[in-house]
Amino acid sequence: MPGRPLDALVPSGGQGQGQCAVYSVQHGLLTHPPSRISISVRWARGNCLRIAFFNKLPPCEEEDEASEMISQQATSGKVLELRLGSAEVDDAEKRRLSYASAPAFALLQSHKQLMMTSKDLISLDWWEHVMEFSRSISTILGSTRDDSSPVGQNSSMLKQELLEPTLLKAIWDLLEIFYVDKHSLSWLPECLVDWLANYDRVLSTTEVTLHSKLVALQLKLCKLKIPEDDLDYWDGVASALAVGWLDFAVTFLRMHGSYQLDQLDNRQTENGLVEAVAVLILKMPRMRPSLPASGLGQCFNLKPDFVKAWDKWRGQVAILDCSAFWNECGHHETMRGLKRLIRIMLGDIDTLASVTCHWMELLISHFLYIRPFAMALEGMLSLSKKCIQLKSPAADKQLTELILGIIGDDIEVILAECSQIFDSWMLSHMIELLTAKSFQAELLLHDEKYSLGGISLQELHRLVYAQVLSSHSFTWQIAPIYLASCPRQGLGFLEILLLRQPVAGDNQLALKVLEICRLYELDAVGKSILKIVGMHHWKHGRKGAGIFWLQQARDENRLNAIAEHLLGFVGKSVSDDAFQQWEGLIDLLGSENEAAGGLAFLHKDFKKALRFVQDARSNETNNQKVTGAARKAVSSLMQLMRNPSTPQQFWISLLHDSVELLKWPDHALVNVAETNLLLSKLQEFSLARVRGDFEASKSDDSPQILQQVRLALATNLGRAILLE
Repeated sequence: MPGRPLDALVPSGGQGQGQCAVYSVQHGLLTHPPSRISISVRWARGNCLRIAFFNKLPPCEEEDEASEMISQQATSGKVLELRLGSAEVDDAEKRRLSYASAPAFALLQSHKQLMMTSKDLISLDWWEHVMEFSRSISTILGSTRDDSSPVGQNSSMLKQELLEPTLLKAIWDLLEIFYVDKHSLSWLPECLVDWLANYDRVLSTTEVTLHSKLVALQLKLCKLKIPEDDLDYWDGVASALAVGWLDFAVTFLRMHGSYQLDQLDNRQTENGLVEAVAVLILKMPRMRPSLPASGLGQCFNLKPDFVKAWDKWRGQVAILDCSAFWNECGHHETMRGLKRLIRIMLGDIDTLASVTCHWMELLISHFLYIRPFAMALEGMLSLSKKCIQLKSPAADKQLTELILGIIGDDIEVILAECSQIFDSWMLSHMIELLTAKSFQAELLLHDEKYSLGGISLQELHRLVYAQVLSSHSFTWQIAPIYLASCPRQGLGFLEILLLRQPVAGDNQLALKVLEICRLYELDAVGKSILKIVGMHHWKHGRKGAGIFWLQQARDENRLNAIAEHLLGFVGKSVSDDAFQQWEGLIDLLGSENEAAGGLAFLHKDFKKALRFVQDARSNETNNQKVTGAARKAVSSLMQLMRNPSTPQQFWISLLHDSVELLKWPDHALVNVAETNLLLSKLQEFSLARVRGDFEASKSDDSPQILQQVRLALATNLGRAILLE
């Protein structure tokens, strides 16, 4: 791009915005005249594209050593490093996620089909299947690998990449809490406490999360003899208690300096107050079925029991708050810190707002200490918005809107924000969660819309995800799972996908496509694939393989065309030596004449039967066995003569070989109707030979052979008439 200003291409600042970074460099390269700008484009690490611009001042007319040095110093350049694509998990991880989640999705769809066809299943069973599906996907998302930091990569960009799988799992688990797990709303505060404990780094606007702060504080306190003098100590205890992390709060309190043996005698009252607060935290009632491994508190499954225990516990906290022992506490920081913990347990909103950082933390603390008896989403959306107003607005507005959409059961907002944050995988799978218990979501997502071509939103997102899978050679095999679940357009797109596979030169791929056709009952597509592969083998000289695939496709038209093509190579007679060259091809056809089409005349069952009769007559003394073998030979002969694909030039050879059967000494093996058929075939052969329809073998159409065959047929006809 000669003559284009450099500033028009590269931001003037030292750092670009978003995913662009600009670096200034000094160089001694000479640009090709008359251009003053040289451009170099190359790939860097990962998906980074580096575009280098080298700018050189025009040389002076009177150039000397000094001016040349100045010119080189004035020569400058800039390198633009552009990171292509969004900060998501890499392609290999996406493929791993696609393959891992496909079986769970397929199992859920099979349960849905069974539920639609069986009247014995009830909606409760469907909820259990969706719950099993959700937990399977959550387990898969939890096994995402954690990449180490590449050397030289931007730290904020790296943090976004590493948080992407965690963010995906965080939103998935949050959807499970609100839309799938029917028991979660009974102990919603505790579910949110566990959710925050696992995904607090997703909500953090900085690289330091609440959990990492508490862990770092714990390590720091281990080195201090009197930690209560440190303001971070009490801030950490208050923050942990506010979000329900009781294990951190009790651990920090037990690290108080009054527990030291050398200070216990002088600080008995202070130690008693600290221990009293710790015991109250240990006995805090919790509405949940069970506690995690390191969890503290008392669990209650039933609301009446929980309400009774909560009132008793709250009364004990209030009694401690009014105790006279506070006047005897000689350590001001300890008294102030413990008082703040008591205010948290009593549900003081100002204190809760001051010790929490994120609005989600404030919301959880509100449900833990102010509205502990909330059993559903009563006013939760408005409360969430108030918490956002009390805290500074979050940096990630899209994530905030998504969480608010989940809390407020706004399906349209959830779909819109997920489409901005995540890829099509999330949209195609989370719909099963949204419709598990929400009738409104089911109407919205399953309603067929005219603006979408008569398909629903659910089918649209599945089609989009299937298209993404179909675009890659590694993942197209799992696209049929999602296309088959689309009732309107899924099977049509599946047929297009299968027919576009390059199966002509790849037998393994062809077998894979045929297996998919079998699973989804696409017989027409399967036959088309068989024909494509068969004709490819035939055109490339693999005659046997081509006939095999066409035979599987039962393509009589092409088999008949091949039969006409082979007539010039097989020979003019069944007994001709050229027929021996096609022994392998004859074996390939098998025993089903219907599947051989025009190649049925190549079946050598008749020749085998004749040889067996000859061997039996010379070696076998049992006349019944010999006669039975002869009847089988007659049956093979009639099968060939009735087959319209048997060429006329082979009729006389077959009839000449059957003279021995027609003159069977004991009795007639061919009945009247069969004999008349053979006579008509002989007449048609004679007329065709006269018309010149084919060039018969000189040994087969000699007058002696024709006369011999005609005489044998006439003799057999008379014997058959007398027998009948």
